[in-house]
Amino acid sequence: MKRFLIVLGLAVLFPPAAAFAREQSMLARVTVYWASGGGGSDYWTRRHLCSTGARLRAGHCAVDPRRIPYGSKVTLPDATLLAVDTGSAVRSRKAARRSGRTALERNALVVDRFFETKQQALGWARRNPYFMLVRVSPPTPRTSSLSSNFRSRPIASALPAAARTSVLERQRSSRYAR
Repeated sequence: MKRFLIVLGLAVLFPPAAAFAREQSMLARVTVYWASGGGGSDYWTRRHLCSTGARLRAGHCAVDPRRIPYGSKVTLPDATLLAVDTGSAVRSRKAARRSGRTALERNALVVDRFFETKQQALGWARRNPYFMLVRVSPPTPRTSSLSSNFRSRPIASALPAAARTSVLERQRSSRYAR
């Protein structure tokens, strides 16, 4: 009986991959970010690098990997995006919590759509509503194997040697500063 309860508890805490095996429609707050500098980009984004190690390009988006697995296809009314990135504001659903008027909107997922330029990003944001229904398709075997390869590769290895050492030093110092 004790083993059964442990297995049941683990199954609830860590759902199997089959839980993501079907297409789902969800309410999402869709935000934008861009690579060409300004307030919508950071060090990694300006270099077109995302948290999985992939090169960012048009058609990519940032999601919460606990809710939408990397490699999933996120279908908006005007485009289909590939989930390859994440961020702290995406995981915490900051935009949805701040701009949602109802409880349903405040609990919505956040999908952060990538654009090359600030002009493209803000133009798209002006033409579309803040909240929309998105369809999430699970990763295919090809994209899921790609996303697992991205996750296992350290992000510093994609940088030039001089930048790589500074990133590794920063990671070591932050690790020991805690």
